[in-house]
Amino acid sequence: MARRKSPLVSALFKLTRAGVRQSTKIGKAATRQGIAAGGRLVSSARHVMSGIATPADAPATVTGGRWHEGRWGLGPLAMRRYRLFIPTGASTRRPIPLLLLLHGCAQDTAAFAASTRCAAVARERGFAVLMPEQAQEANPQRCWNWFGSDARVGMETRILMAIVDHAVSGHPRIGGPLFAIGLSAGGSMALTLGLEHPERFVAVGSHSGAAPHSAVTPLQAGQTMRGRRSPDAEPIARALNGRAAPPLLLIHGDFDPVVSFANAETSAGLWADLLPEGTKMSVASGEIRRGSRRRITRQDWKVGRQTYVRLLRVHGMGHAWSGGAAGQAFSDPEGPDALRLAWQFFAAVMERAPDKAV
Repeated sequence: MARRKSPLVSALFKLTRAGVRQSTKIGKAATRQGIAAGGRLVSSARHVMSGIATPADAPATVTGGRWHEGRWGLGPLAMRRYRLFIPTGASTRRPIPLLLLLHGCAQDTAAFAASTRCAAVARERGFAVLMPEQAQEANPQRCWNWFGSDARVGMETRILMAIVDHAVSGHPRIGGPLFAIGLSAGGSMALTLGLEHPERFVAVGSHSGAAPHSAVTPLQAGQTMRGRRSPDAEPIARALNGRAAPPLLLIHGDFDPVVSFANAETSAGLWADLLPEGTKMSVASGEIRRGSRRRITRQDWKVGRQTYVRLLRVHGMGHAWSGGAAGQAFSDPEGPDALRLAWQFFAAVMERAPDKAV
């Protein structure tokens, strides 16, 4: 009798094979744009083979906090590396908030930590940062697998939540309220996590990400990224089964050539469609100016007095992290600091749900 394969192994094999087929075109386009944004061609064969557009040194532990490194997963084929930053002052008596920060295509955790300067913001604001790293075996361009079959995307979300649970079990002092935000494919995955596990997340955010649950095939993914596809809210609402989607933050450049700004509007519309029928919403808008940095238009969709969705449109910015470090791909130093803007929104939401923990 033939030996049956483990369902987990079979699913992971299919995920990896599908990742090779489905992500190459999108990942190559993102990599080309990232190299241009970084201002130089990466000539080293080692760098090219790594799939990282602009590699960075591992973040060093500094005064006021410490970086931890580890590996965790649902099995050998689902193992992922991660970096965890914990600022000083955290205790098990009063666990601090945890931010799940997901990199984009052609990045790893070192490059994304350098671009976002997340350790500095985390020290200042008093939260921990967990950064899982996509394996090249799961996606050649290191993109999080935000589109595909339910099984493929579901496997990715389960891997990420397993890393969260592992990190918190090993460091109980980071077991406070949980948030997620990511760039590009990482942003799409952060929103997917919020819809798959709304009871776990206080709020989620996407920076320059495609609308979640909007594509299965590579062709559909390309259409979504160009702003030509929208998710169907009805099956998402059925899957939520009465659970409320977490508050949403969207940050997107209106000159983005890789993921159209229309995706931010589509994601905002999806969250509105997921509200119970008859829910009344109001919209408020304004502008954010930070010295000589790029101008931002802010739109807030409110339920009562509480902001449910915030959309920040960064004028003149392409496919890049707003306010990111110079010299890094997918990083725009001329934009306002996206992570500080994100935490401002997350902290306000947290004040309304102080007892919600990981």
